[in-house]
Amino acid sequence: MADETPPDSIPVDNPSELAAVRAKLEATEQELSNYRLKLADFDNARKRLLRDVEVERKYAAESLARDLLAPLDNLDRALDAVKRAGETGPLATGVSATAAQFLDALKRHGITRIVCEPGADFDTNLHQAVMQQPGTEFAAGQVVQVLQHGFMLHDRVLRPASVIVASEA
Repeated sequence: MADETPPDSIPVDNPSELAAVRAKLEATEQELSNYRLKLADFDNARKRLLRDVEVERKYAAESLARDLLAPLDNLDRALDAVKRAGETGPLATGVSATAAQFLDALKRHGITRIVCEPGADFDTNLHQAVMQQPGTEFAAGQVVQVLQHGFMLHDRVLRPASVIVASEA
């Protein structure tokens, strides 16, 4: 193979044949370039689809979770009524255990209660101010009372906490 002549130094008897070969080579190189672009586009589409499927799977429980918040709110109201009545019997214990079990089940699916207590700073990303209350023991912009608990689904707000916020006196 030592006597092979490099492609640039091959004698050509017919210049039009050389031009045709060069044109075909350029066309082949263009097809290869187009193929590589289409392959990259396909790979990007595949990655995007996998990402979309993962997001869809992660947040698939969103609709069900929203529907379960109302019954959970009712359990919270029942617990508040039990506390106000000073009830400590088996009914109070049962309602409390049911609420705890409900929250544990939600947590296993990435649904968690937004931590919000009186005195916490109001956060527009997590809280919804339904009222302002002047002249409280709290500084302006702090939560005075939580009216309804908020919930997160992984890193998304499922429902913001409804709160009363302290305002300037």
